[in-house]
Amino acid sequence: MNQRLLSEIGRTQRLEIINSLKRTRGMSVNQLVDKMKMSYMGIKQHCLTLQRDGYLDTWRRPQKMGRPEMVYRLTRRSHDLFPSESNGFTLELLKSVREIYGTNAPEKLLYNVFERKTAALKAKTKGQTVADRAKWLVKVRDTEGHMAQFLTDEKDGGPQILECHSPIMNLVEKYPIMGRLEQDMFTSILGVPVRREETRNSGLYECAFYFAA
Repeated sequence: MNQRLLSEIGRTQRLEIINSLKRTRGMSVNQLVDKMKMSYMGIKQHCLTLQRDGYLDTWRRPQKMGRPEMVYRLTRRSHDLFPSESNGFTLELLKSVREIYGTNAPEKLLYNVFERKTAALKAKTKGQTVADRAKWLVKVRDTEGHMAQFLTDEKDGGPQILECHSPIMNLVEKYPIMGRLEQDMFTSILGVPVRREETRNSGLYECAFYFAA
């Protein structure tokens, strides 16, 4: 994590707020109060401080009845607080590969990396059913910093692996083929077709891998 940003945030409660928001599409002060067992004014003050420093913004979430509810969510700046496996050197390396070996060379290199990673994971995969393999893969991805979870509720779109962070986001942004390579890797490991959908809004990042269990 970025130590300078951590020192700026300062308090444990603020980090807990950020971690709670990271796994959601936004939470109200009352929801944070219920989760953290703190006073309303204490949570509100922490949120205002984080908003002032550029880590949170607000939006009004429509309600079935009554006025919209004000909800806090993360901004793009908060991404740097979470684990990141890739960096500027990796991008420079791929740029050099492109200059030396041609336009398609970075994509070929990434394809090879994912091919080897897929083979290594398949050799370790545990679980007889699709759901069991999905739960195993969630543990692996969570360890890698993807903040993964296994969801089965139909209201959430059915069986899926939902990831709330991408430690390789700068690579995905530069080389969109990585999204398809991730999807192919999930398909191979789970043994069923997988559909990948990515959602970004302000600081929200969600990547859902849908499949039939």
